[in-house]
Amino acid sequence: MNADAGRRVEGVVRAQLPSGLYQVEVDGTRITAHAGGGHDRNFVRLLVGDRVVVELAPRDLTRGRIVRKA
Repeated sequence: MNADAGRRVEGVVRAQLPSGLYQVEVDGTRITAHAGGGHDRNFVRLLVGDRVVVELAPRDLTRGRIVRKA
């Protein structure tokens, strides 16, 4: 993990939004997140109710990237 990486938290997917975005609830707070891409990611289906690990953006804690299912 480099210095620019945000912190990782665990949450639950609460809604699927347009444009590949998801609303994730973390400790009572709603975060807008997208599924993280990468060479190791094949087609991963995220459904409402799934537990996920979200890497928060360093400057905006209401935005993040879903890095994996928990």
